[in-house]
Amino acid sequence: MRANTRARPVPHAPEITLHVADEAVPLWTKTEEELEAIGLPPPFWAFAWAGGQGLARYLLDHPDLVAGRRALDMGAGSGLVAIAAMRAGAAHARACDIDPFALAAITVNAAANGVAVEACGDDLIGGPHPAVDLVTVGDLFYERDLAERLLAWLDGFLALGAPVLVGDPGRSYLPRHRLEPLADYAVPVTRELEDAEVKRVTVFRLIAPAP
Repeated sequence: MRANTRARPVPHAPEITLHVADEAVPLWTKTEEELEAIGLPPPFWAFAWAGGQGLARYLLDHPDLVAGRRALDMGAGSGLVAIAAMRAGAAHARACDIDPFALAAITVNAAANGVAVEACGDDLIGGPHPAVDLVTVGDLFYERDLAERLLAWLDGFLALGAPVLVGDPGRSYLPRHRLEPLADYAVPVTRELEDAEVKRVTVFRLIAPAP
């Protein structure tokens, strides 16, 4: 991971540094070749995705939301949002991702920013709800089945009194009817992963379903 990435400030949250790759496909191919494993997931952990950048910026600008609290970030990738939570004063941050490479990236990136983040590789969606005070979700509403499972599970946190923040540039299965916009950002991204050099990202609060 270290050999194929470079430490750089996050474009929309330059207070944070991440180990990121220049290109996705060469890194993806090289990983499969060196591990002799075909069908590995794309290296989502090697980039600062738009929704995560928006969430990171929002937490850094609104530390009152997370200071002294326990945060859980789902689909954490690089660990950016959990790192932002800790930089904003969280008591504890858990970054969850089912990709083993992401877990390594989370640990390395947290250390690079002088914070401690718990890396979690369990697939929590659909299971018991951890005891947390805030849940963040960036760029996870891109597949129908995942979006449906995730939304149903996130409703459990609302029932427990834990707010859920969503950062998203308008992925295909974003449940807009359940989201209250909080902030909009113009976020620089890589053209290799997105259809533009700057994406409009909205940070939302998930609202409870209508009775």
